[in-house]
Amino acid sequence: MNDLKLFSGRAHPELAQRMCDYLGLPLGRLAVSDFPDGEIACKIEEDVRGRDVFIIQPTCTPVNKSLMELLILIDCFRRASAERITAVIPYFGYARQDRKDEGRVPITAKLVANLITEAGASRVLTMDLHAAQIQGFFDIPVDHLYASPVVDEHFLNMGLPENDLVVVSPDEGSIKRALWHVRQLGGQLAIIDKRRTSAESTQQANVIGDSVEGKTAVIFDDMISTAGSICGAADMAHKHGARQIFLAATHGVLCGGAIERIKSAPIKRLVITDTVPLAPEKNISLIEVLSVAPLLGEAIKRIHRNESVSRLFV
Repeated sequence: MNDLKLFSGRAHPELAQRMCDYLGLPLGRLAVSDFPDGEIACKIEEDVRGRDVFIIQPTCTPVNKSLMELLILIDCFRRASAERITAVIPYFGYARQDRKDEGRVPITAKLVANLITEAGASRVLTMDLHAAQIQGFFDIPVDHLYASPVVDEHFLNMGLPENDLVVVSPDEGSIKRALWHVRQLGGQLAIIDKRRTSAESTQQANVIGDSVEGKTAVIFDDMISTAGSICGAADMAHKHGARQIFLAATHGVLCGGAIERIKSAPIKRLVITDTVPLAPEKNISLIEVLSVAPLLGEAIKRIHRNESVSRLFV
């Protein structure tokens, strides 16, 4: 693996270091700074000619800056004659708008895919896309991983009895994800009937499927942004008699009033992963962070060795 090099943008250097620790490699030397007017400057401080380069940069808050920095880094490595450039994007921003569901709106997921490709990326490694079909927006290979093995292992280690467990889908669009967790954890399935009233708010109307009364409810989602949807689902499960409620998501974006909603929600714990950095002021006792660095690191090792990554696609 002498030709393998990992570099990190400024979005989440801690995750990049954890991945390097898993692989037993040093983090590549890269200087990234801002000009006084806010433009981004970077310089690679070691030779990368002919190397297999992986750039770790989730496009998280501040989203526009993180995305622009990723594009600049890709261009920098391309001009430095790297043999292959893989953009490792644990959290893929601008994924919500993946189709025209009404007139005169953009498809930002496709736009971002085009920008990454045109910048010079050879392939993309990402995790839990908001919509799986975004893979098809790229004209380069995309390895799409899921954090479910890490999250499910955590709940399995808790030893929750199957006859006491109900996996809850927070909306109809997450049923497939919930069914996967049922297969891994056991238990039953319930679905929250969610109606979106605006871009910022939703309304939970009912619980469909198996009863949550007197049971442990675990509500899974791919991301938590303002926490309105998932906390609304927790409220609905609580009203229907759930004995204890856990929330779980891959991407803890946690913006707007998310922390206040989580604090006031009838939950025992929120489990997220480190695809997005958790700011110190958001690191409350209700939140537990699991690391996906070993999973991403294993995928990087397999991509570098031209081995199958399909066994990680679970």
